Amino acid sequence: MKTIRNYYLGKRIFIFVFMKESLFEISRMDCPSEENLIRLKLAENSNIKHLKFNVENRSLLIYHTNDLEKITKDLNSLGLGERLMSTKNSEENIEFENESKRQSRLLWTVLGINLMFFLIEITTGLISKSMGLVADSLDMLADTFVYGLSLLAIGGTVYKKKKIAKLAGYFQILLAIIGLAEVLRRFLGIEQVPNFKTMIIVSVFALIANSVCLFLLQKSKSSEAHMRASMIFTSNDIIINLGIIIAAILVLWLNSNKPDLIIGLIVFTLVVQGAFRILKLAK
Repeated sequence: MKTIRNYYLGKRIFIFVFMKESLFEISRMDCPSEENLIRLKLAENSNIKHLKFNVENRSLLIYHTNDLEKITKDLNSLGLGERLMSTKNSEENIEFENESKRQSRLLWTVLGINLMFFLIEITTGLISKSMGLVADSLDMLADTFVYGLSLLAIGGTVYKKKKIAKLAGYFQILLAIIGLAEVLRRFLGIEQVPNFKTMIIVSVFALIANSVCLFLLQKSKSSEAHMRASMIFTSNDIIINLGIIIAAILVLWLNSNKPDLIIGLIVFTLVVQGAFRILKLAK
């Protein structure tokens, strides 16, 4: 029978365990939002003792006692393209540090950055007539929801977490549908060409903000040997920011609002997909 022994020393918790370690490839895990969704989903499983994420390599190492089938099923329910690479017995002595306060501070920081840029982008997007900025503001809001849910997960009840997740998911879908309807209306009508300068300037600052959040989240795991506190420029948020910048250049070149509407359509679709992932947590 597997045994687990806990030793407490000050604020640190040392857990010496005899368990299994299973390595999963998560093909669609390309930014911290997906990581937090996975953490939220697996938080209910008491058999899981520790998670080691490598967003750059899209992999997740799970230390657990048993019930691999349930872990696989939970990951599969998120639709992030999980694949079990290997599983084996582990007798490694692993040190887990009680860092709930530090994690809370970190999540509040990235939540604040995302919320601030949601307000900036939706305001400048409406003023500049850019649906790309409005759509990206909702993507920022979606990330804010995820980080907020992560904060609730720290010491929060499962019922409370799922209730908030359901409300957040439906609210996000409602906003995205309104946005998609507005994109369609502008495609069919005659609209003013958006201000390309505002699109570029705001998107550059949003790109910097996303990079800072990514750096902070990666740096927080720098004690793990396989994690590197580096910028991951393949994340969805950064790609979206670059897409809006390209759309702004095309708006200037073609003197048309169509490039802005196309990037808006793409981002609104991604927001809806993210909302459905959040709703899966509420099941």
